[in-house]
Amino acid sequence: MRADHAGARHPGGPVIRLSQVSDRLTLWFPLVLLGLLALLTFWLNSTVQAPLAKRDGSTRHDPDFWVENFFARRMGPDGLPLHTLAAVKLEHFPDDDTSHLTRPHFVAMSGQKPPVHIQAQQGLVSSDGEEVYFTREVEVQREAGAGKDWLTIHTDYLHITPDLEIARTHKAVTIRTPAALITATGMEFNNRTQAVKLLSRVKGHYEKPKL
Repeated sequence: MRADHAGARHPGGPVIRLSQVSDRLTLWFPLVLLGLLALLTFWLNSTVQAPLAKRDGSTRHDPDFWVENFFARRMGPDGLPLHTLAAVKLEHFPDDDTSHLTRPHFVAMSGQKPPVHIQAQQGLVSSDGEEVYFTREVEVQREAGAGKDWLTIHTDYLHITPDLEIARTHKAVTIRTPAALITATGMEFNNRTQAVKLLSRVKGHYEKPKL
């Protein structure tokens, strides 16, 4: 019996020579190796680049635009203004989508109730526009009217939700009216009900109005 070492024969089929298989492997092996190297390079590049900041600055806290002498007005269903917000300068930051305000001035106008003015050295508007934060030398002024005396509030921080007409702070506050001087730590002011809630360390001096 003689064995054919040049190839293997299958009954009824062609002869597959070992030299042909070897040639094909020799041809395809470099291509497969190059493909694997390309995939490895892509994976390493993605892994290394992912934590790095984008070159367009969107991950840095840098403003992408600003507006000087900014002014905005929110209208109610009846076509009358609900509140306005003005600032010497507004800067928008894309990394957290917030807007920073220089010397903001907010005015709330609610029906027949007297207007309420809020001013500060700095302010910040949330990304959805639903929250406004005032910092540094914050002053709240409620004008007299509708059976209410004027009122002023001084603090270093104030968080307002305009649509709810609520203003809050956890900082020290000083409240003045024609007849009283009150100090406290923490406050909530509801413009709809005109109620002021003081949270702690409340001290006050009341003077009876002169007849």
